[in-house]
Amino acid sequence: MTNPSDRTILVVGTYDTKDDELGYMAEVIRAQGGHVLRMDVSVLGDPSQPVEYSKHDVAAEGGSSIQAAIDSGDENHAMQIMARGAALLAARLHSEGRFDGMVILGGTMGTDLALDLCAALPLGVPKYIVSTVSFSPLIPAERLAADTQMILWAGGLYGLNSICKASLSQAAGAVLGAARAVERPDPDRPRIGMTSLGKSALKYMVALKPALEERGYEVAVFHATGMGGRAFESLAAQGAFACVFDFCTQELGNHIHGSNISAGADRLTNAGKAGIPQLVAPGCYDLVDIVGWQDEPEKWADHMKHAHNRLLTSIVLNHDERREVARAHAAQLAQARGPVTLLLPEHGLGEWDREGADLHDAEGLAHFLQEMRATCPDTVQLRDLNCHINDAAFAEAALAQFDQWVADGVVTAR
Repeated sequence: MTNPSDRTILVVGTYDTKDDELGYMAEVIRAQGGHVLRMDVSVLGDPSQPVEYSKHDVAAEGGSSIQAAIDSGDENHAMQIMARGAALLAARLHSEGRFDGMVILGGTMGTDLALDLCAALPLGVPKYIVSTVSFSPLIPAERLAADTQMILWAGGLYGLNSICKASLSQAAGAVLGAARAVERPDPDRPRIGMTSLGKSALKYMVALKPALEERGYEVAVFHATGMGGRAFESLAAQGAFACVFDFCTQELGNHIHGSNISAGADRLTNAGKAGIPQLVAPGCYDLVDIVGWQDEPEKWADHMKHAHNRLLTSIVLNHDERREVARAHAAQLAQARGPVTLLLPEHGLGEWDREGADLHDAEGLAHFLQEMRATCPDTVQLRDLNCHINDAAFAEAALAQFDQWVADGVVTAR
């Protein structure tokens, strides 16, 4: 579909109970010049008129049937049958070029299904969830696809009214506008995935990004504050990168020390499992970020803290906790099927831990580096560097290793 005004939106929901609302969104999309495909994920009832993809089509795509969903006698099990089928069907339809964006409507049941459906679609496909629980803590961060959009479905649980139409019409217009405007990732250009924090803490990307771009690679830098790491890991699992420069692994420490600001238990594993070459450095290993506006867990009461802003507070780890972080790095990297080089800057791994800075702890750094060396898997090449992670020498060492991998054919040459 080359005409930007000729976009098709997949409208998904339980048409037996939300026919009016789904129909209203379809009308808005058509009124703006878009086209609509409808997918019914109902179990018990039927839509008022046939849709392009029926509930029977959905269940069958997942290897089941509506009768099996009914016979289960459990609405949660039945909806999981539909969720599997909807995700598989949507992925197939998109791969066949049938639609350009998707909007789905639901309460908690529909939202549960919607999260699976969005996760099945590639980055760059507009995905809008209109939900009664948008932005709710009921939704675990690990289930959110990297570019999922959510709109709160307010005041519309049973029928149309002017309040809910305001949300539904926005969602319909947003997904169509996004489908017309989106510039999707170029699948043919080799891409580097890099992790970091803001320049006040980590600075290597300032030199590395233009240097890698000069070599013909696209560079995507992910903000390693939980959701950024989840997006990075998700794309790595899809094989989206030619190589990764994973130089801020703080989210792994967040996870093992119980912070809500986590990229999940699989942080630092998906590139390796996909065989993607990894350059790794444990940037800001000494900090655990916690939600600044929530009550501080008792375990951190005697720790030094850095209030970054009203959203985020950083806890400074003690020596034993740092060694635990080192062992977690070793365990994750041991799973890699591709080449891994672990860079250990001996003068520090974050701007705030430089000599003379507020969080400098030479003894704590020594404990961490010693544990990293002792537990580093044999399959990982470990390189000690006589520099700080924010020194030019660190970026130069990373580029030298990358260039060697390109010369050796380990990384795809541009």
